[in-house]
Amino acid sequence: MDAPQEKTPDRTGERMNLVRVALDVPLHRHFDYLAPSGDPPTPADIGRRIRVPFGTRARIGIIVDLPAHSDIAPAQLKPAEAILRDLPPLPPDWFRLCEFCAAYYQVPPGEVMLSTLPAGLRRVDPPRARTPKAPARPPAAQAAPPLTAEQEAALAVIDAHAGRGFHAYLLHGVTGSGKTEVYLRLIERALAAGRQALLLVPEINLTPQLEARVAERFPAAGLVSLHSELTEAARARNWRAAFAGQARIVLGTRLAVFTPLPELGLIVVDEEHDPSFKQQDGMRYSARDVAVFRARERGIPIVLGSATPSLESWANATDARARGRYTLLTLRGRAVENARLPAVQRIDTRLEKLQDGLSGALLAGIGKRLARGEQSLVFLNRRGYAPVLACAACGWASRCTRCAANLVLHLADRRLRCHHCGLEQRIPKACPSCGNQDILPFGRGTQRLEEVLAAHFPQARILRVDRDSAKSRKQWEALLERIHGGEADILVGTQMLAKGHDFPRLTLVGVVGADAALHAADWRAPERLFAQLMQVAGRAGRAELAGEVLIQTQFPEHPLYAALVRHDYPAFAAQQLAERAQAGFPPYAYQAMLRAEAQHMAEAIAFLATARAWPEAAAHGDVLLYDPVPMRMARRANYERAQLLAESPSRQALQRFLAGWREAIEAIRAPARLRWHLEVDPLEF
Repeated sequence: MDAPQEKTPDRTGERMNLVRVALDVPLHRHFDYLAPSGDPPTPADIGRRIRVPFGTRARIGIIVDLPAHSDIAPAQLKPAEAILRDLPPLPPDWFRLCEFCAAYYQVPPGEVMLSTLPAGLRRVDPPRARTPKAPARPPAAQAAPPLTAEQEAALAVIDAHAGRGFHAYLLHGVTGSGKTEVYLRLIERALAAGRQALLLVPEINLTPQLEARVAERFPAAGLVSLHSELTEAARARNWRAAFAGQARIVLGTRLAVFTPLPELGLIVVDEEHDPSFKQQDGMRYSARDVAVFRARERGIPIVLGSATPSLESWANATDARARGRYTLLTLRGRAVENARLPAVQRIDTRLEKLQDGLSGALLAGIGKRLARGEQSLVFLNRRGYAPVLACAACGWASRCTRCAANLVLHLADRRLRCHHCGLEQRIPKACPSCGNQDILPFGRGTQRLEEVLAAHFPQARILRVDRDSAKSRKQWEALLERIHGGEADILVGTQMLAKGHDFPRLTLVGVVGADAALHAADWRAPERLFAQLMQVAGRAGRAELAGEVLIQTQFPEHPLYAALVRHDYPAFAAQQLAERAQAGFPPYAYQAMLRAEAQHMAEAIAFLATARAWPEAAAHGDVLLYDPVPMRMARRANYERAQLLAESPSRQALQRFLAGWREAIEAIRAPARLRWHLEVDPLEF
């Protein structure tokens, strides 16, 4: 997009040497520069990086065009400093992917393009690329295990569409059903056809085991990983290998979806339901949805896999209104011979007296596993020692001074910590309000649960796995090694342990404190809870040893738990989709959220009210604008936060509305410290 000025032709009548550049700035336009002195660009330079002056410093941009003329007067154009030709130009399909994201998510195009590149390639003075070591002679490939009948049937359906371009498959397989083996067989076929494969996972914690398995199966494929735990140099090196076509398999988290792959032939999205695929700051995109667009644009198959698919994907595969947008493939049984889905039991905590928050049945179950040399997992999705420290005498509680949230007690390091803004304080010796020295923790976190279990089972080796004990990939891999090495009898963990891990000796899963999500204000909470519990339940009994799941609840008759007992995701999904259709919630409506943060709530609300009053909104009768309201967490990091929801039954209608609305919002004169962003397809409310 050019600057809104009249075109000024070159006075000499000759074509000017111009470059149009995308820059990572919050403006929905590109920028024109004179070509670097003595280095005229050619069409082959479109897609290359370029160093240009911008403001008081130099920036790295990407050449998007070589225009004949500029809307900027020649005297006002600055010369670019240098065209960087250390890499091939970024390909046209990569540009189309970035342009789609910029338009759909209402993000400046330069921000999209530059943010997808490794940090080293965005630096004005990048570190010198090291010559990679000659690859070692690859070991022999690990033999593929025999397929189950269901795996063969799923692959046969995909084979029937081979060579026909884009096709989307939803692979719904119960935990332990062998979805990964289906992925590997598809990757094998893509490699045999001379194509590259992109395998996306939601979190770094899922990559070690999967990376090892893929490398063992395809040792000569030049597998590379792309995720945030890599050093800047390693990420740039792996990205370059993928871009050059040397790496035939790319395994990565959400940003890897933008990696330019010249011979891409297959995309796989594992755990496609996981919220981690949605970026929650900067460009707020869904990597799963971007992957589907990319597959369609490239004319290749994409496989979305999950034991608990997102309701949007499930509707695309099963709802008649979706007209078969996705093809459903189902794996109902576990892949390991004699392995069965775990038996799920509900423990009614209204009838059974708890001991330190644990039922007698759960304690007895753990004791049995200890006697048999098996492992148990107690799942509580709340880290720290206790959710709050409080005084019974005056009602004081450890609240964050910067957020509308409590400071969580972390007894191990003697700190009170906010899990939202990171504020930390020492634990007070007495109540700061009344001086009472008898201040107590209320509720339970994983640290307190670890302490309770140690008191009940002093002989057991207890290992806590949460974001406090595994802050880095190295720490996480060390914990996994201890679990697989039989160095832990009881695991205490959060959702980090719920997905993608295979612990053969783990036969009991106990679930504590899940009821809170049943009646949450967020209408997505039941979907998330069901997925979480299905995933953690799936850790039990994945090999020959039988598994059992014990869920402590005050609502044993709740339909969600009833479906969980039957391992019946389709029934749960049907009930949830019926409720959403009746309420007009996604996937039967499309939404965008305008959020504002200010020093005072009144300023945030006033800004949103001005946006809501956009005169041209009346011309978009199929878009509903709700009233601005405070966010559920109304204060975070000293900012008051409010939001305004836009909704439409038509995705196209909402997109038409957003394009003009965003420009109107940008023109609003707001207080200096007010921040706002527009999020399309929001997950958090």
